Amino acid sequence: MRTADKLIAHAEALIARLEHLLPVPQSQTDWQASTAFRWRKRDGRGIVEPVRHVHKISLSDLRGIDGQKKIVEQNTLQFVQGYPANNVLLTGARGTGKSSLIKALLNKYASRGLRVIEVEKQHLVDLSDIVDHIDSRAERFILFCDDLSFDADEQGYKALKAVLDGSVAAATDNCLIYATSNRRHLMPEFMSENLEAKHVDDEIHPGETEEEKISLSERFGVWVSFYPFDQDDYLNIVQQWLGHYKIKDADSDAVRHAALQWALQRGSRSGRVAWQFARDWAGRLKSQNRETSGKG
Repeated sequence: MRTADKLIAHAEALIARLEHLLPVPQSQTDWQASTAFRWRKRDGRGIVEPVRHVHKISLSDLRGIDGQKKIVEQNTLQFVQGYPANNVLLTGARGTGKSSLIKALLNKYASRGLRVIEVEKQHLVDLSDIVDHIDSRAERFILFCDDLSFDADEQGYKALKAVLDGSVAAATDNCLIYATSNRRHLMPEFMSENLEAKHVDDEIHPGETEEEKISLSERFGVWVSFYPFDQDDYLNIVQQWLGHYKIKDADSDAVRHAALQWALQRGSRSGRVAWQFARDWAGRLKSQNRETSGKG
């Protein structure tokens, strides 16, 4: 082989090796494919991917949280209209409709430009990249963090804190952060931290550790609390979902008894448990009716 051919072959081999070290070009997001998106990592690069099947739930489907709906919808409406609005923290009992409320608001206001990008906790360190990715878009984006909580040394904690308030680079006016959590302060609280509290002029002042934890949740302008449902609320939600599945006699004694037994077995009277019961009851009833009509 001639010297020139050897050099060319060597150069081609070197280029091939270098190509593996170069960053993969970021794929373009298809913003027309959906109203809901997820932030995903591919080969170390972040991308906003469309959700192909968006949960079709409406605000009228959510019962027992009228006060919470009013607060969060008003804030969302202001945001969609281009007026000042706040980041929102929804906290409280499991299965009471926190994440469902955000999905329902998306379905109501998607036609007015509202979009949701779901960001998992391990990807919160990418929040500034996500903000840069959407800053030129005309849509209004909610960055949605579901079931959020942190350990004290997690990187996502500081990234979220910086984007909410405290970074030199401000978040763009076309995005807000909505987060749900079972913890009001998003971080575990320990008995030993009470020892840091100080007594000054008959007032109790939290210690530095507690203040640090409170400082994150305080960066959300709107706090909305969700509470466990009582028996009547739970049964009303059961009836609503059975109506959704077009089941007759949803308020019968048999349905009430079965629904309460279902909740007792699960140790919870949440909206999620009511929905799960309704799916089971409707499915079994429709299956039995089909078997009966088939034998006839």
